[in-house]
Amino acid sequence: MTDNNHLHDEEEAEIIYIPDGEGNEEAFEVIMRFELDDGTDRKYIMVVPAEDDGEEEQEVFAFRYEEENDDIQLFPIDDPAEWDMVEETFNTLIGEFDEAEGDKA
Repeated sequence: MTDNNHLHDEEEAEIIYIPDGEGNEEAFEVIMRFELDDGTDRKYIMVVPAEDDGEEEQEVFAFRYEEENDDIQLFPIDDPAEWDMVEETFNTLIGEFDEAEGDKA
């Protein structure tokens, strides 16, 4: 289903900065990148706020992205069908990661 997926351990966290509505840059930790195997070559990135406020559950943000050299350009996912596909892929990959972690324990 995917060509690429990366789940990062805390020790090798990738941080990106995304401007908020007021132009202030906020740090986000990349938790996963993947491409859908649907022939579109669209790439997606899943991020959580980098500042850990101790909450058990963190809100996950998803974007479609394009890379040019070292620059990443993010695009919101506005299409409900595209969002459903991204959410389903994310849940599948997280399930596979959790199973793999369970096998290691």
